[in-house]
Parts: sequence; structure tokens; C-alpha cells
Amino acid sequence: MSSHAAGTSNGGSVDAAAAGAGRRNTRMPKYSKFTQQELPACKPILTPKWVVSVFFIVGVIFVPIGVVSLLAARHVVEIIDRYDEACVPVNMTDNKLAYIQNETISKECIRNLTVTKDMKQPIFVYYELDNFYQNHRRYVKSRNDAQLRDKRKANQTSACEPEKTTANGQPIVPCGLIAWSLFNDTYSFTRGNENLTVDKKDISWKSDREHKFGKDVFPSNFQNGALKGGATLDPSIPLSEQEDLIVWMRTAALPTFRKLYGRIYFDLKENDTITVRLRNNYNTYSFGGKKKLVLSTATWLGGKNDFLGFAYLIVGGLCIFLAFAFTLLYFIKPRKLGDHNYLSWNRHPSGR
Repeated sequence: MSSHAAGTSNGGSVDAAAAGAGRRNTRMPKYSKFTQQELPACKPILTPKWVVSVFFIVGVIFVPIGVVSLLAARHVVEIIDRYDEACVPVNMTDNKLAYIQNETISKECIRNLTVTKDMKQPIFVYYELDNFYQNHRRYVKSRNDAQLRDKRKANQTSACEPEKTTANGQPIVPCGLIAWSLFNDTYSFTRGNENLTVDKKDISWKSDREHKFGKDVFPSNFQNGALKGGATLDPSIPLSEQEDLIVWMRTAALPTFRKLYGRIYFDLKENDTITVRLRNNYNTYSFGGKKKLVLSTATWLGGKNDFLGFAYLIVGGLCIFLAFAFTLLYFIKPRKLGDHNYLSWNRHPSGR
């Protein structure tokens, strides 16, 4: 009797062990609604009516937005003047690089601009560079953000090669190629005998001034080398107030870009003649670049940019076209829909 009970007990243990081993060896995951993707979810059925309605609604919304954007862009008045070639002396047009590198030759230049339409204040003054790749990997990395924020980290010049220290090993503040190549052309404007003052306050991002450039960090050993890349900085003014530098340090993504130089708070009338006295200091001749001066107004949408309006018009027009095309296709060659009850998420898993 006891022997039989023992055998039964042993047999049960073997069967349980075998079942456990079988469960351990199987690759079937433990059932759950999450692993089997059976959680409640929105699963819309793309019927022809639903698709046509969506395309039509998107088109009806996008086309007016595109028209409004283009009309706003048309109200922006721009004056663009390329001066890099016009300001080269006639006797040096064949050797522009020698002209820009010779410090004994005057770089002053006078340009006369005619206002084509009334321009309401504020008038934004930009400089535009072409074929200047600020997005080059080595150029973008050549800076040290910790040094720009904290005077205690003035000696941190890692990643600033090749403009990290002076010849005698002193750290350069701000270091790096971006700061070294700071744009240094200057502009002043007059209308007849009236001086049009350029306001350079708040031309940079507020977040940059307050968080990226320290109020207690001052330039030191900047542009003290044999080769100067661009503008110099006043060592008595903290970096947080050097707004030309802050604007320049926000690198551009494309080789053609504009950066804000200042604002003019005067209204300009049609046919006014603006005299621009500029200093053509910045070297773009060595890499085939171009320099332009831009005066522009702005609307509620910003500056002149037709791309946004055309993008909305094209997408909206395409959606309306597809809506009519699908509608026509639906009436010419209709397709019978299947029974929704056979969809996997409408059927309950059996035995669970």
C-alpha cells in the first residue's frame, strides 16, 4: 500500500517536472493584451468618404493660409545692395585679395540706395554672406561654451583649435574659430543732412545674453595673433553685452545667410536717397564669397519669405486635387467594402 502511494507520488512529481520543463523550453510568450497588441486603441477605417473628406478639409484650410502668407510677404519692402565688388578700387579689380589684405589701402566706401516704396519703422539692417559655410563641422565645434559663461573657466580652451591660446600660452577669451572670424564691416546711414542712427540694442536673442554669455566674462588676448580673422572686442565690455559677437556665434545652417546688424527707427519715403558709408573690412575674396547690405521692413509674419506661402498653396492644392481625383475614381469604379466584423480587432480571441 505504501509502495503504491510512493510510486504515485513519484509519478506525479515526474509529470509536474516534465510540464515545467516543457513550459521553460517553449518560445511562446505568456499571453497578455499588451504583447498581443489587443489593448483598446483608435483604429479608423479608411473608407473613400473619410479619405476624401480629410484631403478636402486640409486643402480648404491650407490654401487660404498660403494666400495670406504670400500677401503678407508682398508687403515687406527690401533694399538689397551687393557691395563687395563695387567697393574695390578700379586699379585692383584683378587682385581683390591683395586689396583686402593691404591695411594701408582705405576700405571706406560710399553707396547710394534709392527707396522703392515707403518703409515704416523699424527698418531692419542685415548683412548677408554667401558661400560662407558656418555649418562646417570643424568650424561649429571650435568654441567652448563653458568659457563663455563663467570667468572661472577662462582657461578652458578645449575644442577651440586652432585659436585656443596665444603664442606664449595665454588662453584666448573668447576662443575658437567662430569668434575669431567675427564679421567686421561697419555701416552708417544718412538721408540728406539727417543722420539715421542704427540701434544695436537687443539684436541678439535674450536667452543667449542671459544664459550663454556671462556678465562677468571679459575678452582677453583676443585677436592678438599675427593673423586677425575679423573684428576686435572691447576688453572692458562683458561678453553678455557684445551683441555683435552673440549674433555671429549663433551659426547659420546654410552657406547663404543673413544676420541682424541693427534697427533704424525712421520712416523712409518712396524715392528717398539713402547714403551708406561703410568700411569694407571683411575678407570674402579668399573663398569667393559675396557680401550684401539689406534694409528690410517686417510684417506680423516676419521678413520676406515666399517659401512658406508657396508651400501651403502647393500642399493645399495637391490635397484638393487628390480629393476630386478619389471622388471621381469612387464614382467611376466603385469598390465594395468588406465586412468590418471580420477585422482582427473586432473579433474576440477564442478560449481567452
